[in-house]
Amino acid sequence: MLTRRTALMGAAIAALMIAAPALAADDLKLPRERVELVAPPFVHPHEQATKAGPKIVEFKLTVQEKEVVIDDAGTKFHAMTFNGSMPGPMMVVHEGDYMELTLVNPATNSMPHNIDLHSSTGALGGGALTKVNPGEQAVLRWKATRPGVFVYHCAPEGMVPWHVVSGMHGTVMVLPRDGLKDRDGKPLHYDKIFYIGENDLYIPKDENGKYKTYDTVGESYADTTEVMRKLIPTHVVFNGRVGALTGKNALTAKVGETVMIVHSQANRDTRPHLIGGHGDYVWETGKFNNPPEKDLETWLVRGGSAAAALYTFRQPGVYAYLNHNLIEAFELGAAAHIKVEGKWSDDLMKQVSPPGPIPPDKLGAADPATFSR
Repeated sequence: MLTRRTALMGAAIAALMIAAPALAADDLKLPRERVELVAPPFVHPHEQATKAGPKIVEFKLTVQEKEVVIDDAGTKFHAMTFNGSMPGPMMVVHEGDYMELTLVNPATNSMPHNIDLHSSTGALGGGALTKVNPGEQAVLRWKATRPGVFVYHCAPEGMVPWHVVSGMHGTVMVLPRDGLKDRDGKPLHYDKIFYIGENDLYIPKDENGKYKTYDTVGESYADTTEVMRKLIPTHVVFNGRVGALTGKNALTAKVGETVMIVHSQANRDTRPHLIGGHGDYVWETGKFNNPPEKDLETWLVRGGSAAAALYTFRQPGVYAYLNHNLIEAFELGAAAHIKVEGKWSDDLMKQVSPPGPIPPDKLGAADPATFSR
């Protein structure tokens, strides 16, 4: 069993082994902006392009360890989260800005935590400089030098996969200062942005096949690790639970609106697909210095990365956005809905005749007799 004491001792020993530099005085004579983060699938207000110079953008993430319900059957799960959501909030800056992150680990938590930011430049992505035990906080500043969407996640020694699949991951988006462009340099713009974080979850079962519950997150460690090592998730979900983005929780848009969908998976590959739509422009590797691909039906999000896609909705209706491993979408939960309002275009799709009885004495187009020689 992993206890608070052993976890804290391990973190303390590791801290002694790494000589972390002291925080330097703020010698950057730049304006500051403090951002209030919002929970996914939504993203805090931001400019898509800017003519202003670089600035220091301040963010705050507070670690929350809490029990959550992950499906309609009431299955409980001890989650570890940034700001209480799975995934953690998306943080947006522009290339050349400095991100200054305060990571808070309240005394009410039981585990040490840190953060590895794939958007940053420096050993361990800042993980060695942000190790915080319960009751501590740390401040990290780094320069956003590469435009794109990037995963961040918790990465404590000896417990990295457990923390990640327990919910501790999110995304940073670094926009080019002059905005997004197609491969010909034409500006691209979105009217809405949705952030979808996919989680593979590994819930232990008892001898009767029932999902187990635990009093604390530490008590679940041994059993959860055993399930994880078999590499067969019990749930694959968007934004923390089955149905988080379907039905009454569906995302909304209008015909003519261009929506950016950012999709991350911090642990394993996935392949998003929008049923009835396409990826008009897709940064499959998530990096905006690379020209976007066009007109994709399905795209790959590599484990440990994020991808971005733009689509302008052309028809009303309920669109399913899912992981096109259809077993994981329909059986394990990796699906979302987007409800789109607007006027239907018969030019794009029209039901020529509704379903009805096959007329007598008439052969259908696929009848073998029509192909006789």
